[in-house]
Amino acid sequence: MPVIAPMPTARPARIPNQRDGAEDSLAAGTTVDHLTETYRAHYRSLLGLAALLLDDTASCEDVVQEAFIRVHSARKRVRDPEKTLAYLRQTVVNLSRSALRRRILGLKLLSKPMPDMASAEEGAYDQLERDALIKAMKGLQRRQREVLVLRYFADMTEAQVAETLGVSLGSVKAYGSRGIAALRIAMEAPA
Repeated sequence: MPVIAPMPTARPARIPNQRDGAEDSLAAGTTVDHLTETYRAHYRSLLGLAALLLDDTASCEDVVQEAFIRVHSARKRVRDPEKTLAYLRQTVVNLSRSALRRRILGLKLLSKPMPDMASAEEGAYDQLERDALIKAMKGLQRRQREVLVLRYFADMTEAQVAETLGVSLGSVKAYGSRGIAALRIAMEAPA
């Protein structure tokens, strides 16, 4: 376990006694030695506290280490060494909350997954098939091409196609079946 290295101690600051205002007392603060002993004695319990709030060990260790670093930086403000552990606990809880807030915000800001889209490769194959279909359609007789386009691409019924082209329903069926057969042959032929 890492040990917090002692820093050179400065002369304790003098603060006025707030009870009677006449006497001055020394503010000892939390010493580095006391903080080191607190680390050795309570690291695992603080790690357990963080584990109750967070879900992974690495984050728990980071939070507890950061708490000790912050208490070390602010050790002059912790005037009563007996309150160091309480200060550490509160710091662990606050840092854990902050870590959770960052995670939640990160999840909210993540881009939503794209709907299932075709890959570029699939798009290229689709384009090749489309080009082959257009080429095969150009090779059909004019009436066969008209019937197939109106029937399958314009989504008309056979009766609507017959009315649009001015031919009988039987002619639409004949042109359609012959056109599909010709397309099947053209599409299966190697390019």
